[in-house]
Amino acid sequence: MEASSGTRRRRLNRGGDRRANAAHRIALTRSRCDRRTRDYLDRRTAQGLTRRETIRCVKRYVAREIYNLIRQLNPTTEFPRTACQT
Repeated sequence: MEASSGTRRRRLNRGGDRRANAAHRIALTRSRCDRRTRDYLDRRTAQGLTRRETIRCVKRYVAREIYNLIRQLNPTTEFPRTACQT
């Protein structure tokens, strides 16, 4: 979903299943505990992104990862497509 008018960034949809929207907590925990995520944050910061923007990137990555895991658990369930997936 669009973050606001006039920008090129998106944000996660806060509606829907609240348990599935835990990407923010997961991203913050990974940034403290997971070496791969810390390396990724360092790399993105070196590219000129702010800390907030790098966390936003991690949240998108986590959301995609969780979505794929859910689809693997429920292969017969058809999930609705969002504007971002078209």
